[in-house]
Amino acid sequence: MANKVAKKNELRFRRKLRIRKKISGTAERPRLSVFRSARHITAQVIDDVTGKTLVAVNSYEVGSRANKDVCTKVGKDLAAKCKAAKIDAVVFDKNGYRYHGRIAALAAGARDGGLNF
Repeated sequence: MANKVAKKNELRFRRKLRIRKKISGTAERPRLSVFRSARHITAQVIDDVTGKTLVAVNSYEVGSRANKDVCTKVGKDLAAKCKAAKIDAVVFDKNGYRYHGRIAALAAGARDGGLNF
């Protein structure tokens, strides 16, 4: 079973590298990177030119396991923090994950909060 998980992570890492060759965040339009674990989800807005994280939000702050509802709240929290930091538009980096389920819920929450992808 461990071999199957390792293979799955290796394939995701390859997809991630392929995507990162094309996507880069700037000061005007930073990159929104998402990490999904088995229990939680983390999103951060990164300026790749300076290599700094501008805004970060995770499901630990909500206090419960990251289901679709919690991910939508995380996306809205991220959008609110981005508005406070004067960030209107981002480039979405799904980090090798499928745009489905919790990833799509986070993106929908961020869009509902006023962030442009």
